[in-house]
Amino acid sequence: MLQFLLPGLGVTVSVTLIALGLGGCIGALMAVFRVYGNPVVKGLAVSYSIVVRAVPVVVIIFILFFVISAFIDLSPFMSGAIALGFASGAYQTEIFRGAILSVPRGQMTAARGIGMSRAKAIRCIILPQAFRVSIPSLINEVTLVLKDSSLVFVIGVPELMRRAQYASASTMEPLLAFGTAACFYILLTLTLSKLLEAVEKRFAVQF
Repeated sequence: MLQFLLPGLGVTVSVTLIALGLGGCIGALMAVFRVYGNPVVKGLAVSYSIVVRAVPVVVIIFILFFVISAFIDLSPFMSGAIALGFASGAYQTEIFRGAILSVPRGQMTAARGIGMSRAKAIRCIILPQAFRVSIPSLINEVTLVLKDSSLVFVIGVPELMRRAQYASASTMEPLLAFGTAACFYILLTLTLSKLLEAVEKRFAVQF
């Protein structure tokens, strides 16, 4: 059974990490736009957050794979990872927005008072503190993205669920195949959660 599932484990981890990284970049940028942007930029960021969170992730995967890939050459793997990152970015936008708003306003005032530009103050003063505050919420998002990574099997990506499907068909033991896959997901979730909890303790900040 392991020979069927282990190759898919690496694909699952890769999809998850790419999606989380892309989602983090999008989320941080959109959060800054929502808090500090002009009305037009803020409106675009709000629209992105609302619309993407209202659409099922699998629909976003299908749009990227069947529509966007017609104009941009994307493999199923990259289509799935980017779609998950785009979806995660909407949720991380709200996480980072709340974290930014939790940073005392005096931090920005003090930064501007010593001659920092607004952009530099956001980059060097506000965002580092906001990231540290957001870690507990990001633990939950990591878990969600890891589980959502199983959705990329609908476009043929041979991740853990797809490999479990292959194993089930080959061995005629679906309970063993999908039960083993479930154990892998549990182990991955616990491992990533523990790592982020260690990061949270290391970078905990008190206001």
